[in-house]
Amino acid sequence: TMTKAHDLGKKAEKLAASYLQNLGYKLLAKNYRYLKAEVDLIVQKENTLVAVEVKARTIGYVLSPEQAVSPKKIKLLVEAVDHFVQSRVLDVEVRFDLITYVFDGTHWEQNHIREAFYPFG
Repeated sequence: TMTKAHDLGKKAEKLAASYLQNLGYKLLAKNYRYLKAEVDLIVQKENTLVAVEVKARTIGYVLSPEQAVSPKKIKLLVEAVDHFVQSRVLDVEVRFDLITYVFDGTHWEQNHIREAFYPFG
């Protein structure tokens, strides 16, 4: 069902946020919306701001990062993050990460892909 997928997504976002905070990142925003975009997590460590896309899947349904995030979605994410940085006048380097979770009914398997995609123009 849709709600089950939604619950899985929300749980994955919580796991990703805790994981990043344990690595020393400061959580700046969750589900940041701008125009048609929504950025799952925006975190910062020193002068690096990271926009994080979180994807959750149940076992047997594996997507590559390229399949998980379309070029159109990347463009929207880039616009949203640009807006976030400019509206807060932050002097930061920006990176886009993807954190995927596969849930097999008992365990969560996490994969953190740094610089999963680049802001193509």
